[in-house]
Amino acid sequence: MESVGSLVGSPWIYVVVALSVLLDVFLPVLPSGVLVITAATAAAAGTAAGVPDILVLTLCAATASVLGDLVAYRLAWRGGARLDRAIARSRRLTRAQERLGAALARGGGALVVLARFAPAGRSVVSLGAGAARHRARDFLPWSALAGLSWAGYSVALGYFGAAWLGATWLATAVSVGALFAAGAGAGFLMRRRPLPHPSEAS
Repeated sequence: MESVGSLVGSPWIYVVVALSVLLDVFLPVLPSGVLVITAATAAAAGTAAGVPDILVLTLCAATASVLGDLVAYRLAWRGGARLDRAIARSRRLTRAQERLGAALARGGGALVVLARFAPAGRSVVSLGAGAARHRARDFLPWSALAGLSWAGYSVALGYFGAAWLGATWLATAVSVGALFAAGAGAGFLMRRRPLPHPSEAS
């Protein structure tokens, strides 16, 4: 892991991780999960400066995740009719918004947590919650749980992968594969989950 460079072993890694996680709600192609895993793998190798620190890395990624969700939520809240029309043109976004509305109306937000692991699921849920003007107090606690779960899982993959396989690119690749597998599983569960009848969301 020495080839990762000085960035991973410097405090700037927290800034880079935070920005990547914060922005990937708008740009899902950003490799924020890969970056978190790589930093956690380097942490398992240990550095003289003790950077990155596992706990700080987890809290940094989780906090950035929640802040990104909140920004997307507020932007969608203020988006008005233009965003509503954009969502209406996408069957996937419309169905996801309906599922989210039904889940939050029932007092449950497991869908928010599940979507955090699915490809682009975080974007769909955060923008959908804002566009539908769901109350922040119903959405944000689940967003916090989702961010902490995702960050904890990603950091654990990198850290324990390195502990088992050594702090190598192989360990990072295996951990990233496990993260992608979780994302594929979450996406599958979201597609398979039956859409509630509209009366259940009232």
